[in-house]
Amino acid sequence: MQQTERRLLVEAEPALNVADLLAQRASRTPDLVLFQVPEGAGWRGITAADFRSRVVEIAKGLITAGVQPGDRIGLLSSTRYEWSLVDFAAWYAGALVVPVYETSSPAQVKHILEDSGACAIVVETAEHWTRVDEVLPDLPEVHSVWQLHLGDLDKLAASGRDVPDEEVERRRQLAVESDVATIIYTAGTTGKPKGCVLTHGNFVELARNTTLEIPEIANEQAATLLFVTLAHVFARFIAVLCVHAGVRVGHQADTSQLVPALGSFRPTFLLAVPRVFEKVYNSAEQKAEAGGRGGAFRWAVDVGVRWSEARTAGHVPLPLALQYRAADALVFRKLRAVLGGRCRWAVSGSAPLGKRLNHFYRALGVTILEGYGLTETTAPISVNRPADAKIGTVGPPLPGSAIRIAQDGEVEVRGIGVFPGYHHAEAATAEAFDDGWFRTGDIGSIDDGGHLMITGRKKEIIVTAGGKNVAPAELEDPIRANPIVSQVVVVGDQRPFIAALVTLDHEMLPAWLKNKGEDEHLSVAEAAELPVVREEVQRAIDAANTHVSRAEGVRAFRILADDFTEASGELTPKMSIKRHVILDKRSGEIDALYAEAKKEHAAPAH
Repeated sequence: MQQTERRLLVEAEPALNVADLLAQRASRTPDLVLFQVPEGAGWRGITAADFRSRVVEIAKGLITAGVQPGDRIGLLSSTRYEWSLVDFAAWYAGALVVPVYETSSPAQVKHILEDSGACAIVVETAEHWTRVDEVLPDLPEVHSVWQLHLGDLDKLAASGRDVPDEEVERRRQLAVESDVATIIYTAGTTGKPKGCVLTHGNFVELARNTTLEIPEIANEQAATLLFVTLAHVFARFIAVLCVHAGVRVGHQADTSQLVPALGSFRPTFLLAVPRVFEKVYNSAEQKAEAGGRGGAFRWAVDVGVRWSEARTAGHVPLPLALQYRAADALVFRKLRAVLGGRCRWAVSGSAPLGKRLNHFYRALGVTILEGYGLTETTAPISVNRPADAKIGTVGPPLPGSAIRIAQDGEVEVRGIGVFPGYHHAEAATAEAFDDGWFRTGDIGSIDDGGHLMITGRKKEIIVTAGGKNVAPAELEDPIRANPIVSQVVVVGDQRPFIAALVTLDHEMLPAWLKNKGEDEHLSVAEAAELPVVREEVQRAIDAANTHVSRAEGVRAFRILADDFTEASGELTPKMSIKRHVILDKRSGEIDALYAEAKKEHAAPAH
């Protein structure tokens, strides 16, 4: 059995809670700009002292509204400054926030508020309020709904003016590391969402040790622009980490405005999922193609990838070094400017990032630190370090964490970030642990350097009719990196061979079609019938097939006329596929795919 672990860099302090991290930050560096919010064409700074003062004001309002220590408050909002305000205000009032994805349906909102026992909820928009209002009659425990768009935070702050500072301070110190800090509901990729109970200690000790372990990104000179959802544990942990480390934080939930925001905010590191990195690359390539510079762009990328690979190997030949300097001046320098000009690091999680794309970003001057974690591990259990980033792995464990590979290949973990269990689900909690080790459900291995590699999901392993075991992610991830591919689902369980359902990216498709001399106004369904589109998808599949044996490769595919969406129930809020839902809803199309392949195979040669 493979196993690797890292000891704590700083001993745990059982009396601490997350609110203490803000209290310590405001005491140490009261004038340090901790947040920036959009103002006019620029950004207005909010110091640690100002943020803490505002948190206390809102906490007083929550107390006046009847919120008691231990109460749960739902929060339905996009990624914005007020998210952290409400989060810390709840902790200062002795309560805790239960995130609700902003895309959640009324039924999902009801389930989360009801199951968590929430007494109130904060919503961002009138549309969010409508969804909550629809289910409020079924939620008698929810006594208050506050709406950000109506200025309810200001009203809360005003209502709590008579609450003494001593009461807030008393409540702030009630929680200890073993107490519940939040309940985050899983995305439901394998069934009904479960509430993950995360403690103050999970956040506090992970933040304290990560800051010491990765000082390159977690320090008072660093800055990050958050655009991934704060309802997910990935961004939520980073938000807490930034308060502890003094990292300057901005927010931009509208990805259509991300490029100008990056240019004005100028982050030093970013947090994103692989799909974002893929889209940045694909957009740059299509823009270069449209401007007649496609050949130069691809040449620069090829040079950059070879340069990065050579650096990894330990030696860059002089001719390649000179080519890289030219590629940097021609292409990479401009792309760095798009990211704000100061970005040197990026943390990637949620899914694997292709090796070629990783080498491309390294050539660009942005080292992507792939990491691994789940909601149940408060996000990162392992991550690559800036000085030892090994492409193709998700890094060694963080301090205070341990990883082992079970006999069947499943990754099991334990440590300071691992949750104590699921809310109101003792059986599920017991099933999730193996002698104190959390069963992640992922398949992986550990290399000689102690770096973890993830190869697939245990429950998603496909067994063909011929008995071949196939991990879908090994094929899906490289296919999905193609500019016109939105999603791909590999199928073949108990079938004669592996096949794939493919959907097209409606955002990238028009520019790609135009660059190919086709009608850019075609619908996705119409584009799916074009030979040039089928040829492009086939190229992506052929490239993915080189990573596996012939028996494991995709031998047939079907381009769907529509995409998987969260509304259809086929994607989670973080855009991960719900495989079991797709296999059920698309069973007819899967049957048709195999029937067509069988007919083609049986057709006589001419």
